[in-house]
Amino acid sequence: MTPADSTSSILNRARAVVTIVGVAWTLLALRLVQLQWWQQVRFADRAEQQREYAEEIVARPGDIVDRQGRLVATTLTLRSLYVVPSRISKPWTIASKLAEVLDLTADPLFEKLGDRARHFVWVKRRLSSAEVERIKQLDLPKGTWGFRDEYRREYPQGVAAAHVLGLRDIDGVGRGGIEEGMDHLLSGEKGRRKLARDSRGRVIEILDDIEQPPRPGQTVQLSLDLVVQLFAERELDAVMAEWKPESCSAIVLDPKSGDILGMATRPTFDPNQPDKASSDAWKNRAIADIYEPGSTFKPFVVSYGLDQEVLGKSDEFNCEQGEYRMGRRVLHDHHRYGTLSLTDVLVKSSNIGMAKVGERLTNERLFAAATLFGFGRKTGIELPGELPGILRPLSQWTSYSTGSIPMGHELATTPLQLIAAHGALANGGVLVRPRIVLPYTNDSTAAVRQISEPTVRKDVARWMVEVPMQEVVTRGTGKRARIPGYHVFGKTGTAQCISPQGGYVHGKYISSFVCGAPVEDPRLLVLVVVNQSSVGGETFGGKVAAPAAANILKQSLVYLRISPDEHLLNAAANWKDDPPE
Repeated sequence: MTPADSTSSILNRARAVVTIVGVAWTLLALRLVQLQWWQQVRFADRAEQQREYAEEIVARPGDIVDRQGRLVATTLTLRSLYVVPSRISKPWTIASKLAEVLDLTADPLFEKLGDRARHFVWVKRRLSSAEVERIKQLDLPKGTWGFRDEYRREYPQGVAAAHVLGLRDIDGVGRGGIEEGMDHLLSGEKGRRKLARDSRGRVIEILDDIEQPPRPGQTVQLSLDLVVQLFAERELDAVMAEWKPESCSAIVLDPKSGDILGMATRPTFDPNQPDKASSDAWKNRAIADIYEPGSTFKPFVVSYGLDQEVLGKSDEFNCEQGEYRMGRRVLHDHHRYGTLSLTDVLVKSSNIGMAKVGERLTNERLFAAATLFGFGRKTGIELPGELPGILRPLSQWTSYSTGSIPMGHELATTPLQLIAAHGALANGGVLVRPRIVLPYTNDSTAAVRQISEPTVRKDVARWMVEVPMQEVVTRGTGKRARIPGYHVFGKTGTAQCISPQGGYVHGKYISSFVCGAPVEDPRLLVLVVVNQSSVGGETFGGKVAAPAAANILKQSLVYLRISPDEHLLNAAANWKDDPPE
């Protein structure tokens, strides 16, 4: 290559390099112009979005009150303390001061406060009022700390009505009871506010401006009366102490309105301290325990038979001296009864007499009776976790069922189903859906609506209450439920516990008693169910459950100012204390 060619080649290469560099600078300049002029707003918005984001602000949950307006659940507004490490010049001094007044360990707190890259750190949340005052007295440097409001759910009555109320977890979510069932009203509507964060996504500041303020939850008013509720709670505690059962429950019902005035369960828990509750304490047994009703079911069978005119009030039944062969089985009574009137079949709770009633009605009418009084389906109360009980299809019934169903076997109920069905007899024949929330009018689409269904004729329902069920208390298996000054009606029940493997558990019984007053105009019904008492052998309902039910009824009648009959008060002096079982 000649010197001229070499020089020309060098020049060409130089021109190429200059051209490439020029093009690159031109492209870079164009890109800078594009970013500065055409995409400035877009990237600024993206940077702002990365720096700020919206945080939901939890609304204050609404209060829960009883029918008299007494507070049973509320929300406290508590202060939470935060600091701004990037503005703290003496982190150890502040950490040691805060640790002392808040009962914290200074070293971990110092590590948080010493990170100057951080602009927001929680120190302690949900402070007591005393802690807030001690912090204010520390005279910490301005701009390095602050308070934010947070909520804590409180239950002023402790364990009272715990299963009815449920609770709210640490995230404010309703768990069980009214807290869950009425959460759509209680929780309110969340708001939104902006938070500032750094390039690593860490919160550096809570901005003061709130885009959307939260809307507090509504107050929910229960049908419960706190005083009546405490009567029930106290009596169940006495039952647990005396009979030492696995569990027990009590319900107090207004049979006309369907209002639940009291609902209690043992074992129980304190919703203020859920971490201390035992594993068997969470279940609301009033709506979720399933058991055979036994003799408390008998009035429905007889009432339906009378309504259908298959039975007559003056009918008599030969109870075979306590032993009766019915197909392939032999039935027995606790006593050797001869001929009993229809009334005495119920008063003395004769299984043989009821089996003969079943033969008269046949399976089709027995099934119709159970269905008519609401067995086999939920009542529809405003509580989560209610079970429908067990009522097998008629096609699965046999000749064995003809004798078992009238005795309250081969079907299962919850305590709530049972007292609702007895409410239909007490109010003159109308099955009213029980409710635990009183109607509210500020949300017409969700207003509570009472549902009622006819069962039997009014004259039949009144006769059942005024004659056989009243005589159960005056001279039958429920004599321990007599109350001075009042005409009381009731029915005892004793049934073996159902085994999960099928059949029954030997020596384990469900004892129950339902009662109401006054007979002339029933105002209250009380049901007590005691599950597997560990003392007392075969614990009859009239012995175990009746006294507790009567005590709840008596105290509630006095509290509600339902006046006693003076003549009955005088007659009570002649009562005897040994009722037949």
